[in-house]
Amino acid sequence: MKSILLIAATVCFISGSAFAGCGKVVTDKGKLKSFDAASKQLVVEAKGKEVTLTLTPGAEGADSLADLVGKKVVVESEHKKVTSVKAG
Repeated sequence: MKSILLIAATVCFISGSAFAGCGKVVTDKGKLKSFDAASKQLVVEAKGKEVTLTLTPGAEGADSLADLVGKKVVVESEHKKVTSVKAG
């Protein structure tokens, strides 16, 4: 009986860790309120809420962020880490 429970627990543990990299992409559409180049933090006002995100080195469109402050943007992120920024 113990071996059956041990095998079942092991299978559950292994299958649960296989889904750790969920890949869920969140899209925030709104106004870029601020961008701090030193801390690489940007604040997007979307749906009446302020969302603070962190810029990643490989983020697409990151070079034009300073020009987009105060304008409408579309920001895609995974776990609060920006993957792309577009004017929108």
